[in-house]
Amino acid sequence: LKALLASLGSVNVDCRQDGTKLDPAKGRASYLFNPTIAGIEEADAILIVGSNPRREAAVLNARIRKRWRQGDVRVGLIGEKADLTYAYDHLGAGPETLADLAAGKGDFAELLAGAKRPLVLVGQGALARPDGEAVLTLAARIATAGERDEGWNGLAVLHTAASRVGGLDIGFVPGDHGEDVLGMITTAAAGKLDVLFLLGADEIAMNALGDAFVVYIGSHGDAGAHRADVILPGGAYTEKSGTYVNTEGRVQMAARAGFPPGEAREDWAIIRALSDVLGRRLPFDSLAELRAALYADHPQMMRIDQIAPGTVDEVKALAGGPATVGKEPFVSPIADFYLTNPITRASAIMAECSALASGKLAQAAE
Repeated sequence: LKALLASLGSVNVDCRQDGTKLDPAKGRASYLFNPTIAGIEEADAILIVGSNPRREAAVLNARIRKRWRQGDVRVGLIGEKADLTYAYDHLGAGPETLADLAAGKGDFAELLAGAKRPLVLVGQGALARPDGEAVLTLAARIATAGERDEGWNGLAVLHTAASRVGGLDIGFVPGDHGEDVLGMITTAAAGKLDVLFLLGADEIAMNALGDAFVVYIGSHGDAGAHRADVILPGGAYTEKSGTYVNTEGRVQMAARAGFPPGEAREDWAIIRALSDVLGRRLPFDSLAELRAALYADHPQMMRIDQIAPGTVDEVKALAGGPATVGKEPFVSPIADFYLTNPITRASAIMAECSALASGKLAQAAE
């Protein structure tokens, strides 16, 4: 899709539906879970910022719990109080507390400064807000301050969108003078946006798109499909082969389990056919050719099940940026644990689980 839009002269592309303030131009370390998931067990102090990892990444949260049970580690939380299954120090609710820690105020700041392998986990609840870039800067300062073990990179960005890291890796962000998601929505609302492509994008404000002509590629008839003027049915993740990159930057390859139903096709095939219709033919006719082009432009993508790590120097450079933050408390991006994506929102079982969890549905007594 990026190549097709580039051939049409558009630099208005963005993979950050939630408006998170992550920029691949600042280096891979600025958006990775740099300590790695396994590295959680090596941390000697953990700070969680704007995240509820139990809801946002339950398996990763189990790693934190495992490390906590081993002892000799304190966990601090800045954000909403929640049952994370382990004890923690609730330090505050918003970015002002983070700024105080970065300034060395408080006993937990002393703990972090003296740690050799501190882990600073930053969630999307801290980054998908106007001061998200400043919040990330403060987190980077805390992660790099003091004497750290050689090779340890403690800045840990926790993603909540599948392969958001992959999108950042290939530079699926606005080009020079291009508009991000918020800019596109604002332009559409003003009646100045002609066409909007939504590639499985359902988490934006559809009612704010005005009269823009919307083309939707997706599989489960969610919000984007309801707003679309044209729907090009794609396969679900089980119906297409794909390359994903997880929160720690590990490249993973998935093979399809079955074929898409009816007229649905794999996303790449839809976009390739569309390029013919638009007179901007893309230079690949198979998934193998597409992957060859991907590997040529982004060599790290061929390192399956491996991580191309970011560097501590990138985090140190990030720490030198401006850090003026607001006063609004951090809020977790997960409003309903059972309805977090188009697939679960299309599930009757998940809808029932959601209703039970929220108390909207009475459970029959046995």
